[in-house]
Amino acid sequence: MHTKESLLQDLKDLGINNKGTLMVHSSYKSIGDVDGRADTVLDAFQEYMEDGLLTLPTHTWKYINADNPVFSVKDSPTCVGILTELFRKRENVVRSAHPTHSVAAIGNGSVAFTTGDEYCDTPCARNSAWGRLLDRNAQIMLVGVDLIRNTFIHGIEEWADIPGRLTDTFEPLQSVLEDGTVVDVPSRRHCGLSWSYHFWKVDEILVNRGAMTIGKFGDAETRVCDAKLLTEVLMEMLRDMPDLFSDNEPLNRQTIEHYSKPLVYS
Repeated sequence: MHTKESLLQDLKDLGINNKGTLMVHSSYKSIGDVDGRADTVLDAFQEYMEDGLLTLPTHTWKYINADNPVFSVKDSPTCVGILTELFRKRENVVRSAHPTHSVAAIGNGSVAFTTGDEYCDTPCARNSAWGRLLDRNAQIMLVGVDLIRNTFIHGIEEWADIPGRLTDTFEPLQSVLEDGTVVDVPSRRHCGLSWSYHFWKVDEILVNRGAMTIGKFGDAETRVCDAKLLTEVLMEMLRDMPDLFSDNEPLNRQTIEHYSKPLVYS
């Protein structure tokens, strides 16, 4: 059975910077039996990141839409797992106010990190919390899930202005802030196919380039992405192949070997 102490050691072994910024996507069940269950997992993350910034996604895209347009920072439950729902309710945790792609955070700079997302009209705008992960040279931890759950890659595609990823029209959504203020947030949405199901294609390249490592957190296979290197590699690939994630076909060996080599600037 895993304990808080063993999970703290796992975080250290994974190379998590305890004074940096950590975004955690997770499958709680994949971690295995934990003494104290989900609360112990969150306790371990918070203790380890006591001198840094810990953040988890608290998305509501599954049910906030034109037919159900009102998002509440305080009351709207997450649609991305038990750890995220428990985390957002913890003492001193603050939550951003984007109606579909909010995040919750605690620690160094948490208020600045989560402020202003209600003025972003796309899910992962460069000036939102998702862009601030890059600004803060964050690590993105994928516990028991793979790259298809890495919302940050949606952000990279958005910043690269890849065609067909966002609706042309805006849904008339609203965010209710902690103090009850209601903010209109006309929002473009991710559209078409779920492009994230194709993100797995770059797994090997990211490892080869040092943008991602793979280890264990409890029983869960866990990927740790470096936000800065991840952005560098994928921006390079998307510049050459804008349709990189438009299909689910694996990359050929020549392509993998080519992009496994660091970009050389002349």
